[in-house]
Amino acid sequence: MLGAMSEPRPFVPSQRLQRLGGYAFDEVQKRVAALQAQGITPTDFGVGDPTVATPRLVRERLKVAVDERACSGYPDYAGDLGYRTAVAAWMERRFGVRLDPATEVCATIGSKEAVFNVHEGLVDPGDIVLMPSPGYPPYKRGTQFAEGTPWFYPLRAGNGFLPDLDAIPADVARRAKAIWTCYPNSPTGAVASREVYARIFEHARRHGWVVLSDEAYSEVWFTAQPPPSALEVSKEGCLAFFSMSKRSAMTGWRVGWACGDARLVSMFRKVKTNIDSGTPTFIQDAAVAALGDEAHVAAFREEYRAKRDILCDGLRRAGLQVHVPESTLYLWQRAPQGMSGIDFAGRLLEPQIAVVATPGEWLSDPVADGTNPGAGHVRFALVPSLEATRAAAGRIAAHFRA
Repeated sequence: MLGAMSEPRPFVPSQRLQRLGGYAFDEVQKRVAALQAQGITPTDFGVGDPTVATPRLVRERLKVAVDERACSGYPDYAGDLGYRTAVAAWMERRFGVRLDPATEVCATIGSKEAVFNVHEGLVDPGDIVLMPSPGYPPYKRGTQFAEGTPWFYPLRAGNGFLPDLDAIPADVARRAKAIWTCYPNSPTGAVASREVYARIFEHARRHGWVVLSDEAYSEVWFTAQPPPSALEVSKEGCLAFFSMSKRSAMTGWRVGWACGDARLVSMFRKVKTNIDSGTPTFIQDAAVAALGDEAHVAAFREEYRAKRDILCDGLRRAGLQVHVPESTLYLWQRAPQGMSGIDFAGRLLEPQIAVVATPGEWLSDPVADGTNPGAGHVRFALVPSLEATRAAAGRIAAHFRA
């Protein structure tokens, strides 16, 4: 017979988990829920999750693929060779970059897991990883989980939201293991030229960095010419990350790829074999169909352009200075003088405006000089419908005053 029950032992999360704090986009969803609890339905520009339907040709291919692979079993860790071959063909069409599907492409479960987990194969305790501020939170979180040290370089309007690598202290550059870049850039909408990439690789070769290039937004651009890939400048020493999420409105499907230097792809594949069991084959089949069609990509791009222009107009009418993004589905908006991004986002939540945006402080970290490049900004994700965007822009213009 069991004795009296003792008090349960307290559960204490790991120190590294406790150090992370809240995840920015989870905090955004909490703001949305709080408004909904008050009976207010806000227009949610907070999280970059497209609300348009996944293209019909992709959905139809999935239906067929599910039956074709009725007993599919576990997928290949690196992805089905047919998928990797389709990726390689698309990369050559789009960027003129030739990749060996067998050794230079690896399927991913979207890009977030890949961006987070790649550090496990690269970073030893104490290694420095260079990354942008503002930037995608998994760069930092993945580095910290691998017990590395994030070092933030600033993205500022005065420098075109491009890295100033000459400003990195010599001892930091010498100790760094890798550098993260993200172009087209989230959240600023900046685009990097081949010349910018060439300078990045020059520093990388000099200091022995691996270049980790986040190119999840490669197909959302508003410039005269499509943005280049880092791989157009150098495959050696580079691992690039792509996603079907924004290109083809497949965020919930969780499919993408990492590609580049065969040595880095091999390293990443080894990490994946120990963490996940691969991307479902029928999802890969649907992604192949999506990669074979550019019409839906162009249509999505024009819709994002229209929403960008509508929202920029509403912000201007509210008396704000507007930076018009060249790419991505984000608008990086400066707050009125003297107002924090958190306060600006709070003003936008007022019932007569009811617009959700992400404070820049949640997407950025202080840099070496103690300043925070994301402070005093908010990010709008252009994911509500065209009609909802127009209505929200009208409310901002009518009710917000700097």
